[in-house]
Amino acid sequence: MLTLKKSLGQHFLKDETICVRIVEELKSHPFTQLLEVGPGGGALTKHLQEIPGIDLKLVEIDKEKIAFLSIAFPKLQSHIVEGSILDIASPFEGKFTMIGNFPYNISTQIVFKVIEWREQVEAMVGMFQKEVAERICAKPGTKDYGIISVLVQAYFKASYLFDVDETAFNPPPKVKSGVISLVYIGNPYQIDNHRKFSVLVKTAFSQRRKQLRNPLKGFFDKTVLSDEIFTKRAEQLSVEDFVHLLKSMK
Repeated sequence: MLTLKKSLGQHFLKDETICVRIVEELKSHPFTQLLEVGPGGGALTKHLQEIPGIDLKLVEIDKEKIAFLSIAFPKLQSHIVEGSILDIASPFEGKFTMIGNFPYNISTQIVFKVIEWREQVEAMVGMFQKEVAERICAKPGTKDYGIISVLVQAYFKASYLFDVDETAFNPPPKVKSGVISLVYIGNPYQIDNHRKFSVLVKTAFSQRRKQLRNPLKGFFDKTVLSDEIFTKRAEQLSVEDFVHLLKSMK
């Protein structure tokens, strides 16, 4: 028996139908290099190792799970990267795809890691807490639309694929889950300074109920702040609107 470690946000996926569905969604995006994040008990790994012609690597922080995976999948023993996805260097040269039943306690940070690696990550299919999955894929004008929605959708096509019930896991989490896909679309908005863009978006949503001229007044000249766009709230702006603001910043 594998030990469940709550500190690592572990919930083991046990529903074979869900596992197969996730892998099939993954295979709809062609790839040759694949990184599985947090394989745990290998519920997805056993299906991933059957995909022909790919280089599969696993990143796992839990030594007990690494020992188990090394025995359960001996051919992958040398393909296991010990560590946190948040701390490791990029596991491949060139482009790769990511998959995972992501630990819910660091799932948002994992998404920001994907954004950091955006020029390498061609696609990602992953399981998240349902409300996080919905925020990532949310559209402007909705209650779920926020910082992560804008920063992801500036570079990726985000699609909410399907819900996953609590009973698909052992032990069942207290929340529903959702599977999403992110497909890299390049830099269509021609953002030339991601750090500056990120600061703008985070500041705009820091007072999401107020008109934009309140949180953003320090970023723009008074003449620019008179523009009608500053009478809106952050959740009303599209990615394109935020990029327009970026290009008008001091």
